[in-house]
Amino acid sequence: MASGGVKITYLFNSGFLVETTNHLLLFDYYRAQARQDDPRRFDQISAEAFFQTDKAILNFVSHRHRDHYNPIVLRWLDQDPRIKCILSNDIRPGREDDRLILVGPGEERSVGALRFKTFGSTDEGVSFLVEVDGVTLFHAGDLNWWYWWDDSPAEIALAERRFKAEIARLKGEKIEIAFFPVDPRLEHNFYRGGEYFITELQPEIFVPMHFGEAYETIDRFAECVRGIKTRVVRINRSPQVIMV
Repeated sequence: MASGGVKITYLFNSGFLVETTNHLLLFDYYRAQARQDDPRRFDQISAEAFFQTDKAILNFVSHRHRDHYNPIVLRWLDQDPRIKCILSNDIRPGREDDRLILVGPGEERSVGALRFKTFGSTDEGVSFLVEVDGVTLFHAGDLNWWYWWDDSPAEIALAERRFKAEIARLKGEKIEIAFFPVDPRLEHNFYRGGEYFITELQPEIFVPMHFGEAYETIDRFAECVRGIKTRVVRINRSPQVIMV
């Protein structure tokens, strides 16, 4: 892990701000927190008010679903020349800008001192493996073992094959901090994707996401993987600052 540590701010759903020595990374911004008195603020906050930093700013968006992508991130490009956006190519930004980078699965890029690889999803878009300032992060987007109890046996088997194939592509990659879905809508199968991810890839730190306001899901998940050395971060509010 990078000396000096990493500051993570949980926003909501799969949205995180990650501050390293020289960079501020934003992943899957949807809204700044779970609840606000004025919901319009999600779409009107300025880049200056949101970021409040003199560091390089990179905004990653894994796919177009509205709970992972807020188009305000494109308007921020007009407000701060330091911002660069890395978008899944299922998003149609409707503009051209050399600070917009569209990517699909299986790519490897560098942006200044930051390097990233894209992997696939079991829904839409991509997942991101990012190396920056001595730390390696993985943000899964909607990559998960989507094991819905009411799917047909064929659908369940296909979901398992697709998920495990994508995890196999990550084998051999060092992951220090992983952001991964733990979705209570999957009911008794909510833990399967995260447990498999941890068992196969052994990240140092596992940060749950995609749980809405069902914070108790994280405690239940931590019990499911108890005894595995990966640290599961306990999130219990939005926003929440986590130092690692």
